Amino acid sequence: MKVAIQGIRGSFHDIAAHEFFSGQELDLICCNTFEDLFAAMKADDQVLGLMAIENTIAGSLLHNYELLRESGMTIIGEHKLHIEHALLCLPDEDWGDIVEVNSHPVALAQCRQFLQHHPKMKVVEVDDTAGAAQAISSGHLRGHAAICHEGAAPLYGMRILQRSIEDNKHNYTRFLALCDVWNADRLRELHTTNKASIVFTLPHEEGSLSQVLSIFSFYKINLTKIQSLPIIGREWQYLFYIDVTYDDYMRYRQSIDAVRPLIKELKILGEYEAK
Repeated sequence: MKVAIQGIRGSFHDIAAHEFFSGQELDLICCNTFEDLFAAMKADDQVLGLMAIENTIAGSLLHNYELLRESGMTIIGEHKLHIEHALLCLPDEDWGDIVEVNSHPVALAQCRQFLQHHPKMKVVEVDDTAGAAQAISSGHLRGHAAICHEGAAPLYGMRILQRSIEDNKHNYTRFLALCDVWNADRLRELHTTNKASIVFTLPHEEGSLSQVLSIFSFYKINLTKIQSLPIIGREWQYLFYIDVTYDDYMRYRQSIDAVRPLIKELKILGEYEAK
């Protein structure tokens, strides 16, 4: 199974992919950016994707919502990964040797309290958590440490100086499993789904959003998330991304039909099983 991820082996995307596709032999396509991830999927319709969409501390990855909407891909599943950070260094170094810490800016933000206790360490942002460990190892960068998942240590011959350095132990990232829309039916059982992600726009009229939410409530559809993003070039108009859960697939589809006359440009980004 070919799966595109953002990052390299040992990254959180790598770990999430192996957990979500547990039992499958994965051929990972490691991408530098989320744009590259979607490009890999478009180049080969057999390639699946696994993409982070929100974190319990950092919030939503807003740009990824737009990439998903514009891609034409569909969501076939979700996975929630407990995020635990570790401090890694070269195998022959110790605390007294470290003068610089490298990691992705989100990971650095999630370890702010730990870094404040080590003010002599210079903090430098890089593109990827596991990529920081790989760069230190391959370049034999003495005095450098990486913040990433501890699973990167054996992959790149690094030493774990300290585990669980994240500020908040209830730190989770939600990932979406994606595929070409024409392959979705063979990868999921549509009528066993209980969650959907939808995007739409609304007329700039009083009460337009509350009317839509009232209809979902009438059909016993539970709104679990709502995220608004401004529409570039249309002042004070917004795209609304929502997640809903349901017990009855047909009832959910009836609710979609009922709200269509009230909204514009409705698009179902995916129907899948909630995790």
